[in-house]
Amino acid sequence: MMAWTDTLRTLAPTVASALGGPLAGGAVAAIGAILGQSSPTAASIQQAVESAQLTPDHIAEIKKLELQFQNDEKERGFKYVELEFKDRDSARQMAMNTKSRVPEFLSYAILIGGGVMIWSVMAGQAKVDSVLAGTLIGYVVAEMKQVLSYWLGSSAGSKDKDDTIAQALKGE
Repeated sequence: MMAWTDTLRTLAPTVASALGGPLAGGAVAAIGAILGQSSPTAASIQQAVESAQLTPDHIAEIKKLELQFQNDEKERGFKYVELEFKDRDSARQMAMNTKSRVPEFLSYAILIGGGVMIWSVMAGQAKVDSVLAGTLIGYVVAEMKQVLSYWLGSSAGSKDKDDTIAQALKGE
């Protein structure tokens, strides 16, 4: 099954790139407006795409949005696909330049705290509803993944970036 982000990446690679970066809120709002959602979220857009609620009119509007995002890139002199990596890199540079230990301590807190929470839920030490347990564990694992990506980089993100750049070059 194709992931909803892959579907968007096929329709509008620049918009999909924006969803992965620090300007994701603008992309979510724009796609949500196209879908007629009053309070759009990434989850509500995911549900709309996965449940095949995209009409030909929606697809046409998303393609128009793609052209708008491409024009925005040209006018502003940046690529949405690069913003996520530049954002992470600037955080790393700040930590190196200031010799701050805060990122290190936060990382340990998230990794250790997440591990303890997962162990507590899985071992039955923390009594929670199974749906809540799944949600909590999913959230904690996602945050732990972000911490590891900060320190170790992300080969998946690099692959996505390479794929998006290749698609953009084909379109030029």
